[in-house]
Amino acid sequence: MLAVRTLARVSRVLERSTAELNLAHYRVLSAIAGGDARASRVAQRLALGRPAISAAVDALTKRGLVVRSDVDGDQRAIALSLTPLGERLLAETEAEMVARVGALAGRTPDPEQVLRVLGWLGPAIDELVAEHLASR
Repeated sequence: MLAVRTLARVSRVLERSTAELNLAHYRVLSAIAGGDARASRVAQRLALGRPAISAAVDALTKRGLVVRSDVDGDQRAIALSLTPLGERLLAETEAEMVARVGALAGRTPDPEQVLRVLGWLGPAIDELVAEHLASR
């Protein structure tokens, strides 16, 4: 129970890292920057439904952070890419988040271990999402 509450609190701390980008929009920008160019792939990777990804992409497009384009050979698919402004804001947000996580870890008895364990969670989350998608 304590771990869940702590993760929720860390999430709030990270969300406050920037007034310009909420955590949901950060996740979408990060997925696009990571190579998930199709909207459907971003939705899968983030375990979001179509309405949620569509709303996020609409908001990010209106802010000039993301550009939509057609995918050659697939009329239904939409490719997403970051604009230069989107790339800059993502980099600034990630730098602030890294600083916040580093500051939090620095307040623990073993900062390196905390960061190492957090690093382990990334692949574990990817596996969990993949299993969830495979079970559909």
